Amino acid sequence: MKRRPVSNPLALAALACLYERPMHPYEMASTMRARGKGDSVKLNYGSLYTVVEVMRRQGLIEAQETGREGKRPERTVYRITDTGSDELVDWLRELLSVPDKEYLRFEAGLSYLPVLSPADAAAVLRTRCDRLALELSRRHDERARVEELGLPRLFVVEHEYMTALVEAELTWTSALLADIETGSLDGIELWRGFHGGADAPPCPYGDDEIEGESAAETDGEGAGETADPGDSAAVADADTKGAPL
Repeated sequence: MKRRPVSNPLALAALACLYERPMHPYEMASTMRARGKGDSVKLNYGSLYTVVEVMRRQGLIEAQETGREGKRPERTVYRITDTGSDELVDWLRELLSVPDKEYLRFEAGLSYLPVLSPADAAAVLRTRCDRLALELSRRHDERARVEELGLPRLFVVEHEYMTALVEAELTWTSALLADIETGSLDGIELWRGFHGGADAPPCPYGDDEIEGESAAETDGEGAGETADPGDSAAVADADTKGAPL
């Protein structure tokens, strides 16, 4: 993946807003919220101002005017530059064409599933299926409301994509749960043995292995990933905590 001047997805959303017309940061935030972009990009007021400032320094946007309405605070209206337009288009092409590895929490949990007993795993997976079913129902209701408004599919494809992912996850997780509950999962006897008493084979995720992995991570890649506190782009890319939009 190409290294970007600022890689926070919030910058992508801000550039897209300014690609339409000049706006001040508060208007960008309001536009994103009105269009439901908070489902695909994490909106945070403090982070937005940090991202805007970094993009200005990188030459992706520039101030068009600064004004004040009544007793309201002074606001700066920004516009996108030619460099910013080129960056937006190139960034979108990359996002849509290049599959990227995402480290999902559920995937991490599945990789250590045998730590739990089969009964415990079945219980938590059943809870997940129930929650996925509720989320899927909520998404179908939202889509019905969108169709009533007559909004073209073009503007809700990200919602459609996420709904498809939820459906696929629910189908897959339900099948895994059924295999555990019926005892048809390949390797389940070995798994049961991990939790069967003193004569059971050792769990493959014992303390020694976990400690070894932690040490390897400390000595390996993780040691080189600390951001320079003085790097403004790194600050903008971080999950800055602030008042939610």
